[in-house]
Amino acid sequence: MMSHTGEKPFQCDMCDSAFSQKHHLKHHMMTHTGEKPFQCDMCDSAFSQKGHLKSHMRTHTGEKPFQCDMCDSTFSQKGLLKSHMMTHTGEKPFQCDMCDYAFSQKRDLKSHMRTHTGEKPFQCDMCDSTFSQKGLLKSHMMTHTGEKPLQCDMCDYAFSQKRDLKRHMMSHTGEKPFQCDMCDSAFSQKRDLRRHMMTHTGEKPFQCGMCDSAFSRKGDLKRHMMSHTGEKPFQCDMCDSAFSQKHHLKHHMMTHTGEKPFQCDMCDSAFSQKGHLKSHMRTHTGEKPFQCDMCDSAFSQKGLLKSHMMTHTEEKPFQCDMCDSAFSRKDDLKRHMMSHTGEKPFQCDMCDSAFSQKRDLRHHMMTHTGEKPFQCGMCDSAFSLKGRLKRHMMTHTGEKPFQCGMCDSAFSRKGDLKRHMMSHTGEKPFQCDMCDSAFSQKGHLKSHMRTHTGEKPFQCDMCDSAFS
Repeated sequence: MMSHTGEKPFQCDMCDSAFSQKHHLKHHMMTHTGEKPFQCDMCDSAFSQKGHLKSHMRTHTGEKPFQCDMCDSTFSQKGLLKSHMMTHTGEKPFQCDMCDYAFSQKRDLKSHMRTHTGEKPFQCDMCDSTFSQKGLLKSHMMTHTGEKPLQCDMCDYAFSQKRDLKRHMMSHTGEKPFQCDMCDSAFSQKRDLRRHMMTHTGEKPFQCGMCDSAFSRKGDLKRHMMSHTGEKPFQCDMCDSAFSQKHHLKHHMMTHTGEKPFQCDMCDSAFSQKGHLKSHMRTHTGEKPFQCDMCDSAFSQKGLLKSHMMTHTEEKPFQCDMCDSAFSRKDDLKRHMMSHTGEKPFQCDMCDSAFSQKRDLRHHMMTHTGEKPFQCGMCDSAFSLKGRLKRHMMTHTGEKPFQCGMCDSAFSRKGDLKRHMMSHTGEKPFQCDMCDSAFSQKGHLKSHMRTHTGEKPFQCDMCDSAFS
């Protein structure tokens, strides 16, 4: 009758709890005393109530006597079945009084409340990390133990959490259940869709406190902060290189292994990074998606556009520390440094010539093969270099873009203007080391040297005369 009247005559003298039945009070008292008289004989677990031991034993036997009558699911405890039924009915009786969230289970509401209070009662005993849920602590512990009990049965990947395995499986099935309702993009993970939506809204909620940069993802902000701190936590164990991001280290490792997993299906080229393959494909398609907004130039790569923009701004941030030269690109500085060191790593395998730049070797090889791929469209001339064809075209057009600032002379080549300027300045940088003569052009010095050597390489083919 007390269940009808609500009467609870059995009062706990250690707290405010009260019970309608004496044995309920008896069980409750064990929460104060810590007494657990019901011991599992298959493991070290112990319980304050016999029913709890009975439920626990099913974890050993695998018994699941509680069957859902709406699907094939079975459960070891009646309470688990009751909670499961709410997934069919959609019932969520436990309402958060601080926001609109509602839950089918009381414990889920309890965990959720910690997002409002900030409470993190579950402490890792191996580091300072704390968590709002016991399950999160359990998952975290695997980062210390390295345990990954959930194995993918389609590849060698293993995971510490079931949800991570579930997401990974979509990489095999190609399943993308999260569809963007503003474009055709679809994603295998809800969080990826959420991040993608920011590309439509322009939202960047993660603001850098040291500069004006803002990001749509917390991880991007975290990586950006390393550009301020200089932190590089990912160390290569084969050389001294270190990186601020894990995937940069992964790509770097391929320089040691020589691995190039991304193969072009239109030629034999292969690449260590997917982005490099994507850029390379544009050499086949001719696509140039990066447009300069100051002129009509377009480029196949973003980096090329960035370098090109410096021709408008005349910015040259890469300074040589051995001379006054400065460059708009790091690669140009690197190549320039070889003019100081004399390094020529690119060796011709058909003669003794060596070059500081790969492209110079490639051009040189054409002197062996006779290849001249750049054909003039106005005459029969052909050239091994594109620049030479460009200069040649000026003989047809009469164009002379290099104007002397001291007289009316104009030239089709920059080098010709440079040599001409010496006629104004009187500069003669090419000095004969056998007499005091000096010349403004290297070719003139070369001709002069024959007056010392007596060399006469130019032979008349109609008589025996020869000339220097």
